Amino acid sequence: MAQLRDIMTTEVFITSAERPIAEVTSMMVKARVGSAVVMQGSWLAGILTERDVLRAAASGLDLTKSPVSEWMTRDPITATPDATTEEAADVMLTNGFRHLPVLEGRELKGVVSIRDVLASGIRRRPRPE
Repeated sequence: MAQLRDIMTTEVFITSAERPIAEVTSMMVKARVGSAVVMQGSWLAGILTERDVLRAAASGLDLTKSPVSEWMTRDPITATPDATTEEAADVMLTNGFRHLPVLEGRELKGVVSIRDVLASGIRRRPRPE
């Protein structure tokens, strides 16, 4: 079974909680990512995902002024780099989310998505002959 260190994305899209959600969303689209990790210094404050952006868009508020902090998931559940893909899948499915920050101690090491986990499982299956 693969560990998260083997499949996680290490080039993480990071933002601050004060940035306007419209600005961060635009940057996420350009970077082609589904989540932004929200940091306060070296501390993980939250995560902003596509679902959070949809909630914000449906609110009718001016998202050029609304900060990420109003929409992000605060203090997200995290995993460690040595967690298995099965453990990550269980956490994500149980809690209903698709992005999981990966921390070693308090240091951000990456993000793993449900797509990463599924792709890892598909690649590991033996191919029929």
